[in-house]
Amino acid sequence: MAKIILWGGLKGFTDGETEFESEAKTVRELLKELEKSYPAMKSRLDVGVSFAIDGAIYRDNWFAEIKPESTVHVLPLLAGG
Repeated sequence: MAKIILWGGLKGFTDGETEFESEAKTVRELLKELEKSYPAMKSRLDVGVSFAIDGAIYRDNWFAEIKPESTVHVLPLLAGG
């Protein structure tokens, strides 16, 4: 199973849990799993998050592949300019 790591303020939606494993095969499947497992996170997910899958960053690529041996970092979007 892929290792999922939540960064920054996202742990505030998970009672402090920052790591778990997932069988999600795509970013879209992982988003659905996050919404189901952590309903409070839905509002944050609606605003947007980024994903780093094995070091490559994805934002709007719902079908980016997650392999069983992948490490996925879920990151809040950064704002600024």
